[in-house]
Amino acid sequence: MPFEIKNKADNSILHSNELSGKDFNSEKLVEQNMHLNLPFADVQMKQWYFNGIRMGYSNWHYKERMEMEWKGDLDMVTLYFNMKGKTTITNKNMDRPFELGKYQHNLFYSQSGEGILKNDELFVNTFMIQFNTDAFLRITEGANDVLKRFGDDVLLGKTVALSDTNLYMDINMINAINAIVGCKYQDDLKKMFLLSKSMELLVLQAEAYHAFHHSAVRYLKTEYDKERIIYAREYLVQHLDMPPGLSDLAKVAGINEYKLKKGFKELFGNTVFGYLAETRLELAKTDLLEKNKTASEIAFELGYSSVQHFSTAFKKKFGVSPTKCS
Repeated sequence: MPFEIKNKADNSILHSNELSGKDFNSEKLVEQNMHLNLPFADVQMKQWYFNGIRMGYSNWHYKERMEMEWKGDLDMVTLYFNMKGKTTITNKNMDRPFELGKYQHNLFYSQSGEGILKNDELFVNTFMIQFNTDAFLRITEGANDVLKRFGDDVLLGKTVALSDTNLYMDINMINAINAIVGCKYQDDLKKMFLLSKSMELLVLQAEAYHAFHHSAVRYLKTEYDKERIIYAREYLVQHLDMPPGLSDLAKVAGINEYKLKKGFKELFGNTVFGYLAETRLELAKTDLLEKNKTASEIAFELGYSSVQHFSTAFKKKFGVSPTKCS
């Protein structure tokens, strides 16, 4: 049985998947959309797979907190990104459970395993990229020491996590995932695009590990502080047109201004206003490529002082003017 999930309470099978790691070796890109209407949850899922790589995006709306038993022998490397909610994963082959909160990620490998999957919140949004062992070792050949060490464990068949401490997603990871989910390309061009993004996320994850474990100073020492920084980010994104100043954002988040500045950079790899600028421009690029809005409309909605100011910032980041991007 490659993968199966059961309700721990009554042992009923909730979901089973007969596909194994080898089944993802399709030369053609395979795309699937699924809707699971379970007694305890409504689930929307998308998956893409090709050349030993599988990507999965899912939205879970639980009616109650659940504990589910999982069992599988997929023999795959998994990049796991928890976008929303909190999920606890135990594997009998690991010495402790992994609790992935909002915007946390990690890299796992297991030939087989079984354990408990628990949702600690009612809304959970996840994204994952899985590589069968051949694909992972091929892609990471010549990689940095972080991925080389991980690859050595894969070769030995060891159950392993990249980081003992879950890492936090930065704007580049979030943008890459959004680009995958919203990709409009078709067939071979889409396959090429998804491959490039899977490699980008793998590199970003290795960089995040290196940055976290080589940071000289940590400003966020408690989970509460991290939650406040995440809330500050969400508030900022919700007010792109009229963003608050640092002091106002600190008050909204319930944290002092110094810790907001230092903690935001520590968690998301950018300053508050650097992140604001990046997010505005990435959203603008998406709207222009999808021809949803004009440059003037985008400049106004995202709070730029003028179309010229927007055009200058856009060209500085992407190398082309907004009119040539649309």
